[in-house]
Amino acid sequence: MIENSSAQQKEIFEYSDGKIAYQTFGKGFPVLIINGGPGMNSNGFASLAKMLSENNTTIIYDQRGTGKSKLKELNASNMTIDLMVEDIEVLRQELGFEQWIVLGQSFGGMLAYAYAAKYPERVNAMIQSHSGGMSLRNVGSFSIMNRLTEAENDSLVHYSAMMHTSPGNPRLAKKRAYFMAKAYLAGTEHENTVAERLLEVNRDLNSMIWGNMRSNNFDKTPEMREFQNKVLIIHGLQDVVPIEIAEFAHEVLSNSELLKIEDCGHYGWLDRPDVYLKKVKEFLKANSININP
Repeated sequence: MIENSSAQQKEIFEYSDGKIAYQTFGKGFPVLIINGGPGMNSNGFASLAKMLSENNTTIIYDQRGTGKSKLKELNASNMTIDLMVEDIEVLRQELGFEQWIVLGQSFGGMLAYAYAAKYPERVNAMIQSHSGGMSLRNVGSFSIMNRLTEAENDSLVHYSAMMHTSPGNPRLAKKRAYFMAKAYLAGTEHENTVAERLLEVNRDLNSMIWGNMRSNNFDKTPEMREFQNKVLIIHGLQDVVPIEIAEFAHEVLSNSELLKIEDCGHYGWLDRPDVYLKKVKEFLKANSININP
C-alpha cells in the first residue's frame, strides 16, 4: 500500500509476523535511521530523514508494535531485541539493498549495535547518535533529574505522582512530558516538540523491550570489538545519556570517530544543527557507495 505524501514513498508490507511500515526520502546510497524509544513510532524522525536526503535515500520505519507496524500478536514473547533486529533485516531484503549506512538515535543506537553484531556485512558504516550504548553497563546511571533545576525536578516528581493517582489523565501526562522534555534539550526552542513525542511512547512496549534486554544481559561489546567499518559517534555534552557511554564506544570501535558537541542535549539536530548536520552529511558523503556509476 503506497500513500501520497511529501516523502518519496510511504509503504506498508506484510511479512510472517505482521506488517512493517516505512518511509523513504531522496535518492542515492541508502541510510537507515532507527529512532529511539523503545515503544515510539518513527514520525518524529521524518524531518531528520528529509534533511539527510540531499544525496542519499533515507529510510525511517515504525518498529514492531508501533505506529502502522502491526503484529499478529503482541505480547512479551514477541517484543524482543532479537526480533527487532530481524525486522530490520526483513526491511533491507524488502527494499533490495545489499548494504546500507545505519544511523541509530538513543535506544535506536542500541538496536543499531545489535543489528551490526548480527549482520556486520550489511552495515557499510554506522552513526551512533546520542546512543544508549552497546550494553546495559551504564543504563542505570541515566537520570533526567540530573539535567533539571531543583524547581523543575519538584514539578516532574509532582506530576508523576499525580499520574499514579489519576492514570490516563491527559493534562497531567502533558505536564509531565513538558518537564521531561526540558531534560533532553540544552535550549528551550524545541521543548514542546519533544514533549509531544514523549507523549507518544507506548509504555507497555517500552517495559517489554527493556525487560527482555535485562533478562538477556544485552551486551554487544565482543562483536563490536571485531567491527571494522567506520563509525561516527555523536554525543552532546549536556546529554541526559552519560558521556562515558560514547567514550567507551570510541575505545571499543577500532575505526571510530567521536564528536562531542557543546551546548547540546540529546538531539543534536535540534540543539546544534550547525554542527550535527554538517558532520553527519560529511560522513554520509565519505561512506556512501556510488550506486549509479
